[in-house]
Amino acid sequence: MIYLALSITCSVTVGVLLKLAKRYQINIMQAVTWNYLFAIALSLFFFKPDFSSFNINIISPVYIVIGILLPIIFLVQGIAVQQTGLARTDIAQRLSLFISLCAAYFLFNEHFDRLKYVGLVFGFAAIVFTMYRKTKGMASKKGWLYLLLVFLGFGVLDVCFKMVSQITTLPYTTSLFLIFCIAFVLSLCYILYLAATKQNKLQLVNFFCGCILGLFNFGNILFYLKAHKAMADNPSTVFAAMNMGVIIAGSLIGIFIFKERLNKWNYFGLALALVAIILITLSKLHAVR
Repeated sequence: MIYLALSITCSVTVGVLLKLAKRYQINIMQAVTWNYLFAIALSLFFFKPDFSSFNINIISPVYIVIGILLPIIFLVQGIAVQQTGLARTDIAQRLSLFISLCAAYFLFNEHFDRLKYVGLVFGFAAIVFTMYRKTKGMASKKGWLYLLLVFLGFGVLDVCFKMVSQITTLPYTTSLFLIFCIAFVLSLCYILYLAATKQNKLQLVNFFCGCILGLFNFGNILFYLKAHKAMADNPSTVFAAMNMGVIIAGSLIGIFIFKERLNKWNYFGLALALVAIILITLSKLHAVR
């Protein structure tokens, strides 16, 4: 369970760092870029990618898609945290599971039982209630839009990573290393373009913040993989604890530390989200039996 706790801590810390970025005038795009450089270095150290069978022809187009989506969604997540709060953004991110499950049914032909169907219904309701907020001007409407983009973005990423896991020409960890490299190169090109055309100066503080962000972002992935390895016979436990842990921890930190305000419908959505994850987990356990 220690790996799960560490993964949850790292995941929530990423959200906290994005929340603090605006307060300390950190350029999120630059920080995200250097985050991938640090993730590349950590991947080399921990994953030790195997390039013995590597050649350029086996790079799947899905690597490119993920490499493009990762920095974009990371940026959107940062804006969502700042505009709508850590609690609601973490819930939107974890409810992207709804998209992954739909893909599992329609694309990967996974069998669904009644518990999973009911869980999906609760999950859909949770999305609506979590994102609900009385609109008070354009800023509030944009906040709702960013939450929706977080939900959709992480859902699409989950589906893409599922496709990567089915690639047998390269180990999964080597694929992750390549994806980090693609994300870094594309992000670097973008911030250099902004520096040249819009005079957005590259600042050392953004590099250091990016390294810290990369440490926790990579830690989330590393400890999550280790948790699955350590609890190989109970993947549903890992899945449920991770999702519920991030939702609960993110909500508590957002409400009590950052004084974020959730209305009664948002709290109802939070409860529905937890029920949905429990039902889907029970469905997985039933399937294993």
